[in-house]
Amino acid sequence: MTNRKRAVTAGRTNGAKPRRNPRLGPIELEVITGTIRSAELEIEAAVERTARSPMIRDQHDYRVALFDAKGRKLTGRSYSALVEPVFEHFAGDIDPGDIFFWNDPYNSSGGIGHIPDLCTTLPIFHRSRLIGFSQVFGHHDDVGGAVPGSMPVKATDMWTEGLVVPPIKIYERGKINEAAFRIIARNSRLAEHLRGDLDAEIGAARLGSQRVIALAERYGAETLEAAFDAMIENCAEAIRRELLPKIKDGTYAWEDYIENDGVEGPRLHALRVTMIKTRNKILLDFTGTDREAKGPINWPIDYADGKFVRKWMGPVLRSLADTPERAAEIDMNEGVLDVIDVKFPPKGTLVTPSFGKATGLRFFILLRSLGVFAALLAKATGGRMPADHETIRIWGLHGTKNNGEFFLFREVLGGGGPGRPWADGSDVVHAVPNSRNLPAEFSETRWPVLVEQLALATDSGGAGYRRGGFGYDKRVRALQDCLLLSNADRALVNTYGVNGGGPGATYRVAVEDADGSGRPVAGMSDNVPIKAGAVVRIATTGGGGWGDPLAREPDRVAYDVQCGLVSAEAALAVYGVVLKRIGARYAVDTAATAAKRAEHGARRGTLPMFDRGAYVEEKKRDQSIARPAGWRDPDEGWFAHDVAKAAE
Repeated sequence: MTNRKRAVTAGRTNGAKPRRNPRLGPIELEVITGTIRSAELEIEAAVERTARSPMIRDQHDYRVALFDAKGRKLTGRSYSALVEPVFEHFAGDIDPGDIFFWNDPYNSSGGIGHIPDLCTTLPIFHRSRLIGFSQVFGHHDDVGGAVPGSMPVKATDMWTEGLVVPPIKIYERGKINEAAFRIIARNSRLAEHLRGDLDAEIGAARLGSQRVIALAERYGAETLEAAFDAMIENCAEAIRRELLPKIKDGTYAWEDYIENDGVEGPRLHALRVTMIKTRNKILLDFTGTDREAKGPINWPIDYADGKFVRKWMGPVLRSLADTPERAAEIDMNEGVLDVIDVKFPPKGTLVTPSFGKATGLRFFILLRSLGVFAALLAKATGGRMPADHETIRIWGLHGTKNNGEFFLFREVLGGGGPGRPWADGSDVVHAVPNSRNLPAEFSETRWPVLVEQLALATDSGGAGYRRGGFGYDKRVRALQDCLLLSNADRALVNTYGVNGGGPGATYRVAVEDADGSGRPVAGMSDNVPIKAGAVVRIATTGGGGWGDPLAREPDRVAYDVQCGLVSAEAALAVYGVVLKRIGARYAVDTAATAAKRAEHGARRGTLPMFDRGAYVEEKKRDQSIARPAGWRDPDEGWFAHDVAKAAE
């Protein structure tokens, strides 16, 4: 078997049952499973306590993972990278004390999407036997490139984006490769942060290794490996038993868009997926996806049998669980690979880009893949899936302080979560797991800024029986001249509503200069001049709504208006709720509301299954969406189902 073949097949169970082991009973399995989960939490805590950069330490943009010796991820705790690069490049050369390191999007088996993500992977040995891997990777402040932060929106190749490191040994049998460390740090504008973060990630990975070794000492390596097999199989079996039967067999197609690649200007770049659902499998075929972009929105996922994207998309299935509580119990680990298969088009598309194409903003495609999968499942389940979620966006200011020191103030801001059959969307959710915005006090102490407002954006959540969550509405005043960065999509294309729900509001950035004038800023922008005293206002996306807005309980609408989340105008125009003021509070005029809703219902006609918002509808009308042969508008013929039945 070649190294390449080994990398492709290492993580697959192929439906095999766990090895029988007389020492592995249900209690032992539960203890080992819980210990692995706790160990990953401990690794995360170690990263947070010791990292240097605000992006990792304070905003938590990093991942941790524990794998078995086959490179299989043991929990669904965090979206990790992969171990396959170790198998591909160092087969037969893995020793105690080694630590592997890389950030090359085209030599990471699809596990690292853009250059700021530096990945550290440590093999775990027990008495000279390889029993697993411990891994930490983080999104680092700066690894070089044309623009501070290493995500230039006008990049046309990956070398413009920063230092590219193929898989190497940063430690070999316990000995540090100091020259490599110096080269990597030297290429960063924030070298002290970078070196400190790498030390933190290596230390945290070592801690994870110790916890797995302790389990091997307690139960024995063979029992531990049998437990790992059982953890993987339990995930696959739960999906096959509880979730797949709720998806109607058949073939379904859908598409979603990235609105701008940063180079060619606004233009819809389509991610197209066909889902073929059979009794025990889901095949996701990306054929039909648009050609690779000139700018940095490409995402090379056609490596290692698409293992990374399959694991990334698998957790979407949890929305079909009987209850939210049960959904949280289904741990989406490597077992999803036994249920989800993928097929990719030939080289040269957004998901199969040619070597060297820029990938810095690949998270647009990454998030669209989840939204497309959710929409396909909505078609196959009568609308019983959440609406579209928020997307990742990064904004920031950079410049030189009065003392001559370079600064980079940068945030990953969350947006509204999707409306769901069982609940409204969560507000300002961060798609990066467990990440958060920077505290105002921290920002004002560290950088020349004043945070004047951090609020929820009124009317940003898509309307629905269960409305979408709200995005941020943030105002930051620059205290000295600087430059603004914005790495965001969904500034033109809304998050979609499902089953009659409305779209969420788009991302918006504007500058209010000290003289009172204002100017909008495109979602994809580099180095926009900001004068001292100007205010930057950022409003992030709202989640799509789920279900008919006219079915929403009027008292809920009144409460949202009372809290300032929904305007009184939207309550009347969108929800058909007539409110009256009684002192400082709003009350529902029941008779007038019934009449208004009857009027709305008679006028609007049948609701669509998907509401993508005004921008996409305009592009459909002017026929500017070019589709390949065999593809038609995937929304045609799909209408909202009965809300009450779909919400059951």
